[in-house]
Amino acid sequence: MTQVLSTLSKVDWRSMAVYTANNPKQAFINVVLAYYALRQVLAPRQALQRNIEAIARDIEKGMIADIPGESRYLTIPESGMADDQILAVLERRQHEAGIEWEKGRASGAVYHGGEDMVKLTNQAYGMFNLSNPLHPGVFPGLRRIEAEVVQMVLDLYNGDGCCGTTTIIMAVRAHLVWAREERGITDPEHCRSCASMRRAIDSNTIMIAGSSANYPHGAMSEMAIKYKIGFHVDSCLGSFIMPFLKEAGFPEVPCDFRLPGVTSISCDTHKYGFAPKGTSVVMYRNEHIRRYQYFSIATWPGGIYASPTIAGSRCGAVIAGAWAALTKMGKDGYLQQCKEIVGCRVKIQNAIEQIPELYIIGNPVSSVVAFSAHEPVGIFGVLDEMKKRGWDLSPLQYPAALHLACTRLTVPVADEFIRDLTDSVATVKANPDNYKKGSQALYGFASTVPDSSLVDEIAYRFIDTLYKA
Repeated sequence: MTQVLSTLSKVDWRSMAVYTANNPKQAFINVVLAYYALRQVLAPRQALQRNIEAIARDIEKGMIADIPGESRYLTIPESGMADDQILAVLERRQHEAGIEWEKGRASGAVYHGGEDMVKLTNQAYGMFNLSNPLHPGVFPGLRRIEAEVVQMVLDLYNGDGCCGTTTIIMAVRAHLVWAREERGITDPEHCRSCASMRRAIDSNTIMIAGSSANYPHGAMSEMAIKYKIGFHVDSCLGSFIMPFLKEAGFPEVPCDFRLPGVTSISCDTHKYGFAPKGTSVVMYRNEHIRRYQYFSIATWPGGIYASPTIAGSRCGAVIAGAWAALTKMGKDGYLQQCKEIVGCRVKIQNAIEQIPELYIIGNPVSSVVAFSAHEPVGIFGVLDEMKKRGWDLSPLQYPAALHLACTRLTVPVADEFIRDLTDSVATVKANPDNYKKGSQALYGFASTVPDSSLVDEIAYRFIDTLYKA
């Protein structure tokens, strides 16, 4: 549409109007010419829109299905249901057919610490189900639990003298306010691409960020020091794996407060820490930076209000579950899981390297391995074949690849994964043209569309579908 408007804006419409008013035949010719000009520009977009509609229909068809004998609850019942009815519905929905994650068939997604861990964290959750860290005077024991969770994670990340809170999304805000208050930056930037980072840094840059597991953190730390900007490490998948690599016998990749340029780190306790979903710890180099994360208002009619995070009221139950998980596992437990999970990744990586049609992306160091395929084997064709065999892998783009995050559930089924991956590659190689639809078509479509807003539309349609009952 931008191209259309740009073209039409160059036309002298006033002269054309006078000319065509006196020349009806020319007026008709002009209309025809304009129609074909517009069609030439708009036709590709219309075709793309049709593709979007087709993809959206496939998404909805695959996600929303009638289940025989299962009711839909679209309004609150007129009368309350009995406990056994409620639990029966929940149990049926708990076991609706999907990926068999219990058998280790999912990439990441479910970080299972064992049945005993689940039972313990559920008990801890129930004990603090009604608690709220917003009111430390009402729940003083929860305040101590939260503070101890933060300190335990700081210890893993060599955070002597550092500090933190139980949240994950506030580090950017802290650096944003810090830069505004101390450096006068009102039009801030943060860099995302390591390759272009040095070129992108300027006087308005407030911070750089990197993910752990990853490998460029030493160089990024030096950049942060040189340019006097913040450096945030997102230890999402690294969490309770990276701190134990060296002791577990694997190459160590420093990505904690030993790097002097690091100003903040976020660590997901709900992944390899086995805490309930919704718990994480963000850590800061010092209290001075952490202070900029906080919010307070002194003039609220209800009194002085202050909160460390975006949320005022928070769920104390998940924090209690995190404390239970950390103390249950102990450092020896986390060390053992690091040996098993990273060892599983090494085994799978070695097997992938023996499949001539595949190649490893990057330099895996933790629990994650990403790989792609040589032509004519399409990597998303491999994805579809793995789906048929019951595996749920994560597709990547730029470059096209697949990603497996190994968990404790992956360890006992590593040989099954290698066997099915080998068979999937062989199947695609034998008939590469059979995979021009499905995932291959979807991701090929996404990578060739010139307007990313059209791809966004697919993502939005997917989210819309999540909320269709």
